Amino acid sequence: MAFNYLNLVGNAELVKQLNYAMIYRLIVQQSPISRIQLAEVSHLAPASITKITRQLLKHKLIKEIDVQQSTGGRPAVSIVARTAPFQAIAIQFSRSRITIGLYDLGGELLASEYYPLNDFTQRLAENYLLSVIELFLQENSKKIKKLVAISVVMPGLIDSESGVVRYTPHVKVDNWPLVDVLSVKFGVPAFIGNDVQSLALAENYFGSTQDVDDSILIRVHRGVGSGVVINQQLFQNHNQSTGEVGHIQVELLGDRCHCGNFGCLENTVVNKAIEQRARQLLEQNYPSKLTLENCNIKEISRLANEGDELAVHLIQQAGHNLGRAIAILVNLFNPQKIVIAGEITVAEKVLFPILNSVLNSQALKTFRDNLKIGRSVLDDTSAIGAFALVQQAMFNGSLLMTLLSEEKE
Repeated sequence: MAFNYLNLVGNAELVKQLNYAMIYRLIVQQSPISRIQLAEVSHLAPASITKITRQLLKHKLIKEIDVQQSTGGRPAVSIVARTAPFQAIAIQFSRSRITIGLYDLGGELLASEYYPLNDFTQRLAENYLLSVIELFLQENSKKIKKLVAISVVMPGLIDSESGVVRYTPHVKVDNWPLVDVLSVKFGVPAFIGNDVQSLALAENYFGSTQDVDDSILIRVHRGVGSGVVINQQLFQNHNQSTGEVGHIQVELLGDRCHCGNFGCLENTVVNKAIEQRARQLLEQNYPSKLTLENCNIKEISRLANEGDELAVHLIQQAGHNLGRAIAILVNLFNPQKIVIAGEITVAEKVLFPILNSVLNSQALKTFRDNLKIGRSVLDDTSAIGAFALVQQAMFNGSLLMTLLSEEKE
């Protein structure tokens, strides 16, 4: 067999990237931590730990702080991540607006702005997006010490590996090479992803699933989407189209869905469907504090918590259908935690009891016994999901190695 030097070099570089990423992630998630502790947890040689931390110190990605209490011998120095000197632009490109957030590498939101979005062609959408990013950068220039990345999330089929938007429901696109557009324009690495999948990743980094390895996030809004995290990694297939929970059939005789099927979950639990059903019942003179003028999902959810009979019925009906779909996911993936996001979660006093009831009857008992289900603690209308892509790039080493390859300023 011929010796392939290029493969050897490539493998060595990959191992280096993974080792640096592992140490950086340990420092971020378990700080303060000493070099000795890093060696114990990572199983890398002390010499390797010293080399890696020296480079991270050189590029100001970590810092040494107070000396840990000595247990005999030379006291260990604690290490923590330095996040404040580095900033990233995170963008949620939704159907109705563009939300831009400025975050430091620790996930602290430094500034945020909203820009209205109308129907656009790909070219117009691109020009508008670039212009609002430029405006945001100008308005927040004093808060930016070192911009390291730009990330964008949106609904639809997003190929994050190639950096191409294949489909998004609010802009007609033709293999939109958005990553190339952003990185060329602003001179920093760019990342894109599906909005709900990225929100699941954000929940794992910053939200209520930090304490588990396997979790599923489901967001109910204009559509129903989900993101699956396994072993703290976002689960994706060859074209990153996983998570279409909205098109699980929950009503055999339900209305026709835009996908062509009948009785899809999306047709029964999204905000518009619940609001439409509420109006129909109100027009039939069902007693309720709801009125045709204030018949929106937030009001329905609020009144459901207060015991309004009609609102409770609507949330329970939606919850039953949502629970059936969640039970299928539980039986498939056996997660440790399920997190629900969206306006419907305001009705948590009604929603979660019905979800638990359905799971108890339809999910495997061994999977159900150790499962927790709750409300997302993140703002799903913010750009936190987009920032999670930057954090992911630091933790897998792709962005981290880019920063380490730059000359020290």
